[in-house]
Amino acid sequence: MRIEFNDLRPQHRLLRDEIRSAVEQVLDDGWFVLGRQGESFEREFADYCGVAHCVGVGSGTEAIHLALLAAGVQPGDDVITVSLTAVPTCSAISFAGARPVFVDIDPRTFTMDPNRLEDAITPRTRAILPVHLYGQTADMDPILEVGRRHGIPVIEDACQAHGAEYRGRRAGSMGVMAAFSFYPTKNLGAVGDAGAVTTNDPELADRLRLLRNYGQRKRYFHESKGFNSRLDELQAAILKVKLRHLNHWNEARRAKARLYDSLLRGVLPPLEAEYARHVYHLYVIRTPRRDELQRHLAELGIGSLIHYPVPVHLQEAYRDLGLGRGVLPVTEMCASEILSLPLYPELPDEQIVEVAEAINRFG
Repeated sequence: MRIEFNDLRPQHRLLRDEIRSAVEQVLDDGWFVLGRQGESFEREFADYCGVAHCVGVGSGTEAIHLALLAAGVQPGDDVITVSLTAVPTCSAISFAGARPVFVDIDPRTFTMDPNRLEDAITPRTRAILPVHLYGQTADMDPILEVGRRHGIPVIEDACQAHGAEYRGRRAGSMGVMAAFSFYPTKNLGAVGDAGAVTTNDPELADRLRLLRNYGQRKRYFHESKGFNSRLDELQAAILKVKLRHLNHWNEARRAKARLYDSLLRGVLPPLEAEYARHVYHLYVIRTPRRDELQRHLAELGIGSLIHYPVPVHLQEAYRDLGLGRGVLPVTEMCASEILSLPLYPELPDEQIVEVAEAINRFG
């Protein structure tokens, strides 16, 4: 029997009636963009994250892009982030006309190493963009302190961290803004592209609402240049249904991660940092024999993926940065050793046991 890396069908089967009812309500209302479903989801997700405002947008990438623009990032500016991330993190920086500047990561959490942050700041730095990777937040207090000391806004990339916590604070509530993706495979996933920005600042929220809708507050009256990046009513209605189940799904992920932890031998399991409540968007192990192990699992019909095999600073698309191998040694080492194992809320425990036994036999 093949073990899928991820399977969205069981979740949707469980929610079929709720989702159909929500979709039918939107169809009956006949209003599909910037309506009451979107406004309701924004309120509920803001409450969930513990912030005052949520602005729904078209995708997680656009959430980062618009947050950078709302923070005042302009062409020629620098934005500090990490290289072990999905390329869209840096695509958003590029969309703003800015340049990504990378700092290395903590090898156990895979997130920004705060001890390396200050050395990366220059007069061109306009934002700090830590990535909450794989379901665990970056070490935010020292990052926020560096930002405060230099007057540089910190914007969270929380696209993989729905419901994660840092010292009791939810992801999305710590920086001046935070970007979320609701791509279908995320802990809170839509049935297409969708995203949001959270903030406690009413002026930033107002700026984001202008940016996402062509710069107009009143239809056909444009106060500024803007974009088309709006969370549509169908996605918002479905996300409202799913948000009610998010805590339960995150607890299921955590339980399955603990089961993996108890079974695996010969590989380095993910670390839940002492400051964190990990929600395991991905369960990522490390082994120097990663490629051999992945082939071994594939031969047994077990799915796995690498998040991410090529750090951004080594991607062909970012050759113009002039960065080669060796500039981010921890990032490069981790990228050569990481492997994501099957994990989703409905994954049967017996399949986790089978995956673990296959890994233990290999080792």
